[in-house]
Amino acid sequence: MNTQIVTESTATDAQRAAPAVRVKNLSIRFGEGESQNRVLEGLDLEVQAGEFISIVGPSGVGKTTLLRLFSGLIQPSEGSVYVEDELIRQPHPSVGVIFQDYSRSLLPWMTTAENIAFPLEGRFDKKTRRRLAEEALESVGLGGQGKKYPWEMSGGMQQRVAIARGIAYEAKILLMDEPFASVDAQTRFSLEDLVADLHKRLGLTVILVTHDIDEALYLSDRVVVLAGKPASVVRVIDTDWGDHRDQAATKADPRFAAARTQILELLGHTH
Repeated sequence: MNTQIVTESTATDAQRAAPAVRVKNLSIRFGEGESQNRVLEGLDLEVQAGEFISIVGPSGVGKTTLLRLFSGLIQPSEGSVYVEDELIRQPHPSVGVIFQDYSRSLLPWMTTAENIAFPLEGRFDKKTRRRLAEEALESVGLGGQGKKYPWEMSGGMQQRVAIARGIAYEAKILLMDEPFASVDAQTRFSLEDLVADLHKRLGLTVILVTHDIDEALYLSDRVVVLAGKPASVVRVIDTDWGDHRDQAATKADPRFAAARTQILELLGHTH
């Protein structure tokens, strides 16, 4: 196996011609004058279709802001965001967003199936919405649970419903903002493996924001390290764990430990 931790992208020109997400010279600032807060500055990044990318960095560095820029929920001060070579000025139909706080993203008065079908109104008829909701629940291991309400489910099950909603929406690109931060460690590992399986099985492009370096390395094809103020990309780390990953074996790989140490050093955590 290749033991190199950091590599240049080896994608061909044809593969790079139409990335799933591309940002060029991206900058964003909040406020005016002396109180202006420069969050991101001159950021360039390409995410190829079918890739799994994680974004790590210190708290407050701008990871969630970058995800919001990818989604079209906010606009950059300078630079551009493209999804499938289309300049983004608003949320794009190919992009689904999964948030950390599943308890606020699911409507408690709706069943799980209704929560999943709700964003599909206006796109599909009622019968199709019901079918897509059922198929999405099945894909996340919740087949037959569509009549339950969110408050009848555990936190891990609720987050599975939130993931199912993105799948039912038929998003090609999933943006995930700390989606496993609110669950216990064992549930977190289960959800990580679920997302890894969905990524591979459905051919999704996934961009994950996380504070957990092990999670980023375990799930990703590449880990993007943000640092500085204003923030920029200081390193992109390629992983080489193969398609079949295991929570114990993969994380015990010496290359995994070396990559973790490298990221910690980049972020200034050497203890």
